[in-house]
Amino acid sequence: MDRRTLLKYSLSGIFGAGLLNASLHSIVKAENPELSHWGYIGEEGPEFWSELSPDFQVCMTGNSQSPIDLDSSIPADLGKLEISYQDTPLKLINNGHTIQVNYEPGSFLKLDGLTYELRQFHFHKPSEHLVEGRPFDMEVHLVHRNQETGNLAVLGIFMKRGADNLVLRPIWQRMPRSEGPEQTVQGVSVNASQLLPEDRDSFYRYYGSLTTPPCSEIVNWIVFKQPVEVSAAQIVQFIEVAGVNARPAMPRNRRFVLSGGG
Repeated sequence: MDRRTLLKYSLSGIFGAGLLNASLHSIVKAENPELSHWGYIGEEGPEFWSELSPDFQVCMTGNSQSPIDLDSSIPADLGKLEISYQDTPLKLINNGHTIQVNYEPGSFLKLDGLTYELRQFHFHKPSEHLVEGRPFDMEVHLVHRNQETGNLAVLGIFMKRGADNLVLRPIWQRMPRSEGPEQTVQGVSVNASQLLPEDRDSFYRYYGSLTTPPCSEIVNWIVFKQPVEVSAAQIVQFIEVAGVNARPAMPRNRRFVLSGGG
């Protein structure tokens, strides 16, 4: 099987096709997690998600769940990502599970001939995806949605402990310390392109799911190989507000992970 065919089968969701066309209802629930009560520890933790709501059954029964370990990837010519991000007013929300920045319309990722609009980005501690069994210190997810299909494309960016991340400063300085509605910070804007690593041509691709309930298998995952840096103080500050919020790695099952670039 050549690389072009591998890409087609891996990213079309052939092994999770039953949920490829998940309803808009599932996406609304994913973007508004307050609609159902779940968490990361105890009886509301990931191992119990499927028991908390009928809408969460795929968290247990799905065959294309995320995150995963990205080891044993297959080299492939994945081309270059077409990314066009604009500045957006800083709109912050503590949704009880993470710190999220909501994005205004007008920023896009083009993937496999389809356009996905950037809706929001949010953070996980530690990273949800693993590389050879090991997590990074944090991971940021840039969530894009295709208007016609309702499917998602998520860019994952690893974050490793190092220098202070200047891009995070305005977000961290104003992050809500308790759960609540969206807050718009007057006079402050951000641009998600500044979160991306310098090497944007080296990344993994695979087909999977949301890493939070309802765990819908509707996600084209693109995870950059090169991490960006975040300081120890910034990591501690995030933990103080959001806690540890990473779903454990899930079985890969019959999926391929493709690896492009260096």
